Amino acid sequence: MGFKIRTTFRYYGTAMKNKVYFIIPTLFAGGAERIISFVAENLNIEKFDVKLIVIGFEKDSKYDVSNINVIFLNKSRVLFALFSIIKILIQERPDIIVSSISHLNTMMGLLSIFFRKTKFVGRHSTISKVASNYRTNKTKPWLKFFTFLFDYGTKKLDYIICQSSDMKNDFLECYEYNPDHIWIIRNPITKEESHKTIKEENNNQVKKLITIGRFRKIKGQLRLLDVLGRLKIPFEFTIIGEGEYKDKIFNKIKELKLEDKIKHIKHTNNVYEHLAKHDMFLQGSYSEGFPNTLLESCVVGTPVIAFNAPGGTKEIVENGINGYIVNSEDEFLEKLNENKKWDPKIVSQSVYKKFSKEKILDEFEQFFFHILKK
Repeated sequence: MGFKIRTTFRYYGTAMKNKVYFIIPTLFAGGAERIISFVAENLNIEKFDVKLIVIGFEKDSKYDVSNINVIFLNKSRVLFALFSIIKILIQERPDIIVSSISHLNTMMGLLSIFFRKTKFVGRHSTISKVASNYRTNKTKPWLKFFTFLFDYGTKKLDYIICQSSDMKNDFLECYEYNPDHIWIIRNPITKEESHKTIKEENNNQVKKLITIGRFRKIKGQLRLLDVLGRLKIPFEFTIIGEGEYKDKIFNKIKELKLEDKIKHIKHTNNVYEHLAKHDMFLQGSYSEGFPNTLLESCVVGTPVIAFNAPGGTKEIVENGINGYIVNSEDEFLEKLNENKKWDPKIVSQSVYKKFSKEKILDEFEQFFFHILKK
């Protein structure tokens, strides 16, 4: 099956604009997919000619990209899209192409060797040293070759975007790379009316808690349950997500006899609405690139408790202002037992001033203008 180009024709005048293309594996529900599609859709169209390339299928899209030029390659895997990507690079010669998700970044880094007039930018999204400890297949011998290929391709990218200072430092520890070619650009608040706090008042005596994230070991849902198993005050805990750790999580729920306190939602398109109905967002992660759901919780005025972990968490959370960062399960439990009255407007404003759409989009635009001069 060939790729499909869905083009929305718009007239912007006669001035030649630099071509900035974004490429992602899919438009499945996920942080990278949402951020990349959001940035692509909201860049200033008077300054840039923007396209979004999606390796997967339009029918699988979870995000509305109707206001941007999109190319769907209709491929089930990144590798299967190689020749389609090469064809686009030859025919359209973008000035900048921004990729996200590690295996796609690797491929784009390898392709950069043959397209020297295009600036290849990889959006990095993990704390590699920590994440490697949570990979189930890390000991397989045949992975050594792919690890070499992955590292080589990553280092061939012209520029790297990291989402936090911890991520940049981690990247430099893992790769020999020019630090001047690494830019820190945090994720923006993507909700259109994000500055309007929509927090709902909880007038009952049951503390309503929530966490959102894929069911994986690194996300730390099990240690959240261990903490809640010791919580004596009345509570309800909503878990939104799915993944390979589902059985372990639900076995832990049974072990701790928490079944009547847990509500599970597989997936939702109404993240903000769910967050606004709860008193506290809980993050158990051992590592986070830049935790979008934690940011979204603060946006609607719901404070957070998060374990101190590498990544962007500490760049979002201000202790006592929009939540707490804790260093142990005991400290986590202590904060849960607090009866602090949080001001939703202050919680919301604490993140909006740092991560507004306007601020972050301007950082992307300044980055693009900078590398186009090189």
